[in-house]
This record gives sequence, C-alpha cells and structure tokens, in this order.
Amino acid sequence: MAGITTFMAMAYILMVNAGMFANLGTVSYGAIYIATAISAVIGTVLIGLLSNLPLAQASGMGLNAFFVYTVCVGFGFTYANALVFVLVDGLIFILLTITGLRKKIFTAIPDAVRKAIPAGIGLFIAFLGLQNVGLVAKDASTGVTLGSFNLFNNANVSWATVMPMIVTVLALVLIAVLSKKGVRGAVLWGILGGAALYYVLGLTVPGFYGDLSSTPVSYTHLRAHETGR
Repeated sequence: MAGITTFMAMAYILMVNAGMFANLGTVSYGAIYIATAISAVIGTVLIGLLSNLPLAQASGMGLNAFFVYTVCVGFGFTYANALVFVLVDGLIFILLTITGLRKKIFTAIPDAVRKAIPAGIGLFIAFLGLQNVGLVAKDASTGVTLGSFNLFNNANVSWATVMPMIVTVLALVLIAVLSKKGVRGAVLWGILGGAALYYVLGLTVPGFYGDLSSTPVSYTHLRAHETGR
C-alpha cells in the first residue's frame, strides 16, 4: 500500500518534467518523459539495494524548474550547456561528501530553514498543479486569482474548464476527510477516486475534454499571457 501510494503521488513528475523541458523547443516531450522514468527507476532501485531504505528517488521539480526557466531561458544557455553545470555540481557534491564538508554545511543550516525548504517546494508543486487544472489563474491586479466557475456570465468559461476544477476540489476534500478519519492510503484513494470521477465525467459530459490538450504550452505563449499580449 505504501509503495503504490508513493508511486501514485510521484507519477505526476513524468508529465510536469517533460512539459517543462519541452518548452525549450530543443528536446522532445517523449524523450524527457522516458528519461525521467528511467532515472527514477535507477535511483529508487539503487537506494533500496545500496542503502536498504524504503525511499523513492526521482527528479526534483524545484531544481528542474530552475534549470529550465532560470538557467536555460533566463540566462540563455542551451540545455547541453546547463547539463555541464550539473556535471560540475555533481563532482563538487562528491568532493564535499568525501571531505565531510557536506555534513557540516547541512548542520549549519538553521532548523527552521531545513523544515521550510521541503514545505516551499511542496507549495510550488501544488501551485503548478492548481494552475494546470485552472483553480489558479493570472490576474493583473493581484498576480493570481481563483479560477472562474461562472458558467452563466463568463463567455470564457465552459463545462470543459469548470469540471476539472470541481473534480480536483472533490478529490482534495476526499483526501482530507479520509486522513481525518485515519483511513490508511487516504492519499491513494483520493487520487484514484479523483481519476475515476474525471474519466467518468469525460465520457458522459459533452465537451468535457474540448479545450484540454496534451501538447505542452510554449514558454513564449506563457510569457505573452503573463504580459497580456
């Protein structure tokens, strides 16, 4: 149960990571999708066999977002150039581990910061998910706002945009209720329940998938949307 729950909670990185890298326009969505899966398999198997720990290891979305949008898009490096930096960073990390400096640096970080880092990354990932489903939308005044559920007075809103948001909210409520009641695998049941409801509605509600696409949104399109162009 723990293994299945971990897999279901991590599987989103296959799509999110591939989508981010596809925005560069120099690598394909499918190639990054496969590379993300293979690297996760290798990392998880090795940490189990070598460390005997029940942990899953995969790409970190926070660092990957920094890699794509800051190093490649912001600084103008190609993904190949940026990967050289990753190689150098890995070598430095190995040296720090061998010399014992890594542990000293880690222990020097305040406890509050160590606890805040995973929480911040989790909020970042949740924010991306809420954007993808439409619950968080761009707003000129406040930066972000709640996605519109107004089917009657908003021409840009349809069942195809509202129903995924409703499914997401119901899935989150289900996870919260099951967790409160101490049900084992609450997150797993919430994910499976939300997925089942999504596909049931997709097969029964006309136009449910009408404006949803698996094609990654380009970075240029995102920037144009942010600036109102």
